[in-house]
Amino acid sequence: MPSSLSSARRWSLARQLLVLQLVLVGLLVGGGTVLAYLDAAQATDDKAAEEVVSVAATLADSPGVRDALAAADPSAELQPFAERVRADTGVDFITIMNRDGIRYTHPNPSLIGKRFIGNTGPALRGTLFTETYTGTLGPSVRAVAPVFDDDRGVAGLVAVGITVESISKELSERLPPVLAVAGGVLVAGVAGSYLVSARLRRQTRGVGPAELSRMFEYYEAILHSVREGLVLVGRDGRVVLCNDAARELLGLPADVRGRPVGQLGLAPGLVSTFVSSEPASDELHVTDTRVLLVNTMPVRSRDRMGNVVTLRDHTELQSLTGELDTVRGFAESLRSQAHESANRLHAVVSLVELGKVEQAVEFATAELETAQQLTDRVVGAVAEPVLAALLLGKSSEASERGVELVLTEDTAMQDPAPHIGPRDLVTIVGNLVDNAVDAAIETAAERAPRVTVTVRADERELMLRVADTGPGIADDAASDIFRRGWSTKPGGGEAGRGLGLALVGQAVRRHGGTVEVANAPGAVFTVRIPLR
Repeated sequence: MPSSLSSARRWSLARQLLVLQLVLVGLLVGGGTVLAYLDAAQATDDKAAEEVVSVAATLADSPGVRDALAAADPSAELQPFAERVRADTGVDFITIMNRDGIRYTHPNPSLIGKRFIGNTGPALRGTLFTETYTGTLGPSVRAVAPVFDDDRGVAGLVAVGITVESISKELSERLPPVLAVAGGVLVAGVAGSYLVSARLRRQTRGVGPAELSRMFEYYEAILHSVREGLVLVGRDGRVVLCNDAARELLGLPADVRGRPVGQLGLAPGLVSTFVSSEPASDELHVTDTRVLLVNTMPVRSRDRMGNVVTLRDHTELQSLTGELDTVRGFAESLRSQAHESANRLHAVVSLVELGKVEQAVEFATAELETAQQLTDRVVGAVAEPVLAALLLGKSSEASERGVELVLTEDTAMQDPAPHIGPRDLVTIVGNLVDNAVDAAIETAAERAPRVTVTVRADERELMLRVADTGPGIADDAASDIFRRGWSTKPGGGEAGRGLGLALVGQAVRRHGGTVEVANAPGAVFTVRIPLR
């Protein structure tokens, strides 16, 4: 017994469903057949009762029957008449009798003159009634009706009956069609159940319910435990599934299943990637708070079903990359300064060797004063050490590339902004200055390349402004410059291009600030971040 139960548990879902459907179809067909048989039996009994009542009532009202009952020999007239009516109507017997139950007619002439076997009381009281009674012909359904004389007295009785054997024979004739219909329904039900089972077997690949349940539990556990975001997007662009990590990375509410991707408040580029029919590999997208690596893979069966989208948080790595770039910038600045210092030192040494000591001292002093003035200017105006070091490094780097970096006279940031971390300041100012230097170089043939930086902070806000002498920003591009991938440089859509301004926009939005873009005549970027 246990082995049979274990075997049943190992049945596939399709097989179990097939067995269940077959049992259900068998029960329904069997029950329907029984009900149809009972209904046919009841209908046959009702028909027999109606027939005997009709014949009995008709004979009891016949004037010929009343007149014959008053004759000297009622049987001589009534027996032939009753037999003709019996043959015409198909009933099994017609018995006409007097009030005492003495028969005047019977299918068996030898029983004429003998007492009727059955009840006659209600008919003697003037009421037609029916009953099932066992008489000389066996069990029968019979009707007994009173025959009234002219004074409305009971002159005799008429009994008409159909044997139960005849009724059963008629019922047996009705049974084959019922069985045929039941057999057809059973065959159709079995065939339909088999087709449903076959389709389910293909869909479930023959897996049993227990295994399906375990697979679903594993699937749910994996979905909610993986740190990578996973989103399934249907062919109609609606979210089919979104795990916890994806909701956290995208800042989505819990009830996103079934909603169109375009109504989730995501950036247009991200929405386009989610619903694209083409695969994407490690696409970089910048949201308000995160940098995401997005991979999409279309899922196809016979047709495209939708997309599987995976999301990886690239924010920390991008921040570390930014810090590394800053360190590299500082190193490059130091290299540039070392190179310039070496050149100046060679010049001083050469002047000394030529005997021009005074000129050598004057040259060295002038160069030292220039460098010290820039350092004193930046350090005195900007209290944030990381931002000051960044400006000094960018100044040396710009100078090596032939661009003058100028710190405006109204620059003043005496107190560091504690809630705006140095990392975000480096991201904002570093990217803006790098872009400004590149833009200024583009128009170096027309005017002296220059980048002007203003850093000013008061009790209410921190203002950062970077202006250049480059070609400026086209009016129709002002709304797109902070979108990932936008760039005026060659290969703007490639990895590593068009990300700087997107990171600037992200850092500014994270602190509730704004960025204004203008042309005067080069590009002017003004960042305002509230300090309260």
